[in-house]
Amino acid sequence: MTLRSPRALVEAGLARSEDLAALERVAARYAVAVTSDLSAIIDGADAADPIGLQYLPDPAELETRPEELPDPIGDAAHSPVPGIVHRYPDRVLLKPVSVCAVYCRFCFRRESVGRAEALSAGEIRGALDYVRAHPEIWEVILSGGDPLVLSPRRLARLFQDLAAIGHVKVVRIHTRLPVADPGRVTPALVRALRGSVAATWVVLHVNHPRELTGAATEACARLVDAGIPVLSQSVLLRGVNDAPEVLEALMRALVERRIKPYYLHHGDLAPGTARFRTGIADGLALAAALRGHVSGLCQPTYVLDIPGGHGKARLGPADLSRDGDEWCVADRKGRQHRYRD
Repeated sequence: MTLRSPRALVEAGLARSEDLAALERVAARYAVAVTSDLSAIIDGADAADPIGLQYLPDPAELETRPEELPDPIGDAAHSPVPGIVHRYPDRVLLKPVSVCAVYCRFCFRRESVGRAEALSAGEIRGALDYVRAHPEIWEVILSGGDPLVLSPRRLARLFQDLAAIGHVKVVRIHTRLPVADPGRVTPALVRALRGSVAATWVVLHVNHPRELTGAATEACARLVDAGIPVLSQSVLLRGVNDAPEVLEALMRALVERRIKPYYLHHGDLAPGTARFRTGIADGLALAAALRGHVSGLCQPTYVLDIPGGHGKARLGPADLSRDGDEWCVADRKGRQHRYRD
């Protein structure tokens, strides 16, 4: 059963009764939902539990700092029709639904998710018409909300509609569902994702190795075994995964499950999320620690979504510089080596 209110969280032992009034104020502004799969791995009302931190509401969410923005990555500036974000030339986001199985307390779309349930039939037609009218669109990224909360029937129809657009060659799905509610990754859902001439890719959002439970592992395996490549994206979160040993364990666990780490996101400037954000210097140090200790398969790209809708920037040390007619190349320990073309 999904817990959808602070009172339900208190009754389940995941929040303190003395915090109920404050948590009710949080829930009035930002959606709350914690699935039974996640409830089972949260360490009670422990404020420092890295799983609970991600999903349990906190009064600090009502404290908005001056630098925080309702639309921190600038989706609205690139939304020509409802449900579409067209920021990069060859790809668009299509957001068919604005609800999720769970609501992350650091979500960059927290001002909009959990409200209207889904695009109307007319809005879906308008979004698809936009994709048809732009032959430069090679990839459609299903986001939201979580697109996998849609029924297999509705997903299959959407995939069929996208497959009928000749210039769309790739459909990518961003999802939390295999972690949040793995039982919903059914054979019927997998078949719906496979029923397209476009290549289907899934990008799993996961931030801590404890989220990769046995059930989550089996859900991901159902996708991979069906021939659907699975990547991962994680958000760098203070108190959750901002330690080298945690990030290393997460990335190794993903690769062991045939999931390729893709992005490590710097925390966005979403309202009420300051408690989660690290400094960029901290993130660079963590990325460098990974580079020195784990296989290249285990290394995601550390990125910042530039506020205002300017897209992603890779964050990383300068491994290469020019010195006259030679290059200076840094190795994994930061030592400089000269190289001549």
